Amino acid sequence: MARHAARAQNNTHAICRAPAHGKLYEKSVRLRRHDRLAPSPDLPLPTLSVLPVKSALRGLVDESVTIIREVAAEFERPVMLFSGGKDSVVMLHLAVRAFAPARVPFPVMHIDTGHNFPEVIEFRDRTVAELDVQLLVGSVQASIDAGRIQDVTGPRASRNPLQTVTLLDSIAEHKFDAVFGGARRDEERARAKERVYSFRDSFGQWDPKTQRPELWGIYNGRHKPGEHFRIFPLSNWTELDIWRFVEEYDIALPSIYFAHRRRVFRRDGMWMAESPFLSPDADEPVSEQLVRFRTVGDATCTAAIESTATTLEQIIAETAAARVTERGATRADDRISEAGMEDRKKQGYF
Repeated sequence: MARHAARAQNNTHAICRAPAHGKLYEKSVRLRRHDRLAPSPDLPLPTLSVLPVKSALRGLVDESVTIIREVAAEFERPVMLFSGGKDSVVMLHLAVRAFAPARVPFPVMHIDTGHNFPEVIEFRDRTVAELDVQLLVGSVQASIDAGRIQDVTGPRASRNPLQTVTLLDSIAEHKFDAVFGGARRDEERARAKERVYSFRDSFGQWDPKTQRPELWGIYNGRHKPGEHFRIFPLSNWTELDIWRFVEEYDIALPSIYFAHRRRVFRRDGMWMAESPFLSPDADEPVSEQLVRFRTVGDATCTAAIESTATTLEQIIAETAAARVTERGATRADDRISEAGMEDRKKQGYF
């Protein structure tokens, strides 16, 4: 007891009472140096209320900003994919935060299928103008005209898979060695396998078995000429985190993310939007429904959901209650097969 009391007097260890035996024992954790100093009787003791606690969202923001800065410093020619969808919008705003008050030091690029929702294209152009960033557009139609790919036809045809060739051609043309993408691990099982630094070989292909370890947030960006990395700073975010960030930082999004009336028809259990690029079959009646979109992509493969959510608060509540990811609920291109996304990623898809 005397030995324990002497140690307590020196304040080099914390002394606790063991509940089982009623004896004093030493904690194995040594106190910090400033804790060993005797407090002044004239100063109040610190309380937990003065110790700031970082929120989970702020932790995600800090992590993403750090990744974006590291890539800008490490790679010679980075680019950020930007479609005008919510994930790419959040990613772009994180890049703005990372380098403010300076400009974002790399361009953004949209791989345009030509089959887009007009509200999203208008928002894309307005956003890049407001944020003063350079926009590059890789056109799937230009790839078709050049004979690089063959257009698809039919009532269920979609240009979404054709983006791969246009994307790889654009990367090669501009000699990009790092390509930011807005993919998240919670979206789809193949994306859950992704690293933050996703290595792509000289053919732009992805092999999940040869990805590099990322222990303690240390990333290996070494690559040979012709190889590149896909960078996913939102990997650890969820759909709910995205919407909470949008609410907290008052981020503008395309209007189709909010409930509105639109002419739609049922196909494979989903509400597909009638458009010049997608027409219903004879047995698919068109009706006007109150819907919104959880994700934005090619108009031929992106479905809407029934919703009355017209405010951010309502969308956050709706998202928190959802039990199916946005891609699982609304993306027809992910229903080709169980491994549809993984097969496309291996060929160089986003």
